[in-house]
Amino acid sequence: MELLKRNGQAKHTERVMQFGEGNFLRGFVDWMFDRLNKEYGGDYGVVVVQPLPEGLCDKLNEQEGLYSLYLRGLLNGEKTEETRVVDCVTRCINPYQDTDSFFECAKNPDLRYIVSNTTEAGIEYKSGQNQKDFDSVTFPARLTMFLKARYDAGLDGFILLPCELIDKNGDNLKKYVLQYAADWEYGNDFEQWINEKNVFTNTLVDRIVTGYPRDTAKEMERAYGYLDNMIDTAEIFHLWVIEGDTKYSEEVPFHKIGLNVIWTDDVAPYKKRKVRILNGAHTMMVLAARLAGIETVREAMEDEEIFKFASKGIFEEIIPTLDLDKKELEAFADDVVERFKNPFIKHYLLSIALNSVSKFKVRVLPSIMEYMKRYNKEPECLVFSLAALIMFYRTDEANDDGEVMKFMKTAAIAEILKRVDYWGEDLSCLLPSVEGHINNIELQGIREAMKAVL
Repeated sequence: MELLKRNGQAKHTERVMQFGEGNFLRGFVDWMFDRLNKEYGGDYGVVVVQPLPEGLCDKLNEQEGLYSLYLRGLLNGEKTEETRVVDCVTRCINPYQDTDSFFECAKNPDLRYIVSNTTEAGIEYKSGQNQKDFDSVTFPARLTMFLKARYDAGLDGFILLPCELIDKNGDNLKKYVLQYAADWEYGNDFEQWINEKNVFTNTLVDRIVTGYPRDTAKEMERAYGYLDNMIDTAEIFHLWVIEGDTKYSEEVPFHKIGLNVIWTDDVAPYKKRKVRILNGAHTMMVLAARLAGIETVREAMEDEEIFKFASKGIFEEIIPTLDLDKKELEAFADDVVERFKNPFIKHYLLSIALNSVSKFKVRVLPSIMEYMKRYNKEPECLVFSLAALIMFYRTDEANDDGEVMKFMKTAAIAEILKRVDYWGEDLSCLLPSVEGHINNIELQGIREAMKAVL
């Protein structure tokens, strides 16, 4: 079989620059632009920039920017599988080997959008960066140099859509760009151009992208009839929340083809929804499920008692603490449960259980405290999950900071709940309930103890 190639097919106009050639952006952002091109008659070409010296540029260019995306999961309770060849990527530039092509893109008047996913550590500021040492500077520093080249060309700026999983990703990226511009004395006019001609948006992204399917790649290639070294796989669910003026949504009308892209003046409520419902449900459920001998999220969802426990925690205890529209919250929660049931993804509970103390503080504890504040009583399932956490840390499967594991394994419950450095506050008010749940778990086992809160 021959490698996947365009065979004379024309490429789209380069309107998007994308820092990152990895699985996530190809299975999320590029998929969206590809759909705009094919379903809305769009002309959005994506020029990809490899953010690290080692990467996938050579492989992507060998296939002329083409790759197969395999979406699989549950949709309205039904198994759904979809395969498409994504053809919006025009080329991939390795700026460490071809710096000229990278900066030449700054002179392209058609280029309008900059997307990035350089990991959480990618958006950072380091003092003493040398603009003449291109290979060693941070991503924001490299972006600053690119924007300066754009400014020098006398062109307008960009709409920037960073996808890194940090709070206020756009605000921080802009802050560091301006800091580097000041360090390098690019001048007040350039700073004014950054502020007036560029839009840095804060975003929230949500899709599980599982990447190259090593176990089924050869089988898929036989079905396609071509070789593809860049196959990507992802779940059906997707969500992109963008904090910015809704007028820009008409430039990239994802909503007009039914994509779950939301432009809003405040991304914070959507981030809280994701952290509390999706991440919170994971953390409140997995430790009890693991104590019950379950290995994966899907298996937990197929277990009648664990499913009831998770559902009650989400719909009766977490959602009542959030301020978005109830129907919207419940619809999101329904999607979360369906994602947990995805038969194509093997999400191990022990992977989610990593560093559970810090995760509990961020993901679950705020729901507990808000529930108590609003309803003057404890949320039974969420408090039970804290007891399950303590019991889990007494096993040899806990994986956390060494000091945390040592303390949690031997300390009295009262001492654990007093650790303000763990929880952000003294949780002694929960001592009677947590002790009661732990006593029940020790006497009756995790399943019987769980039944008491259902």
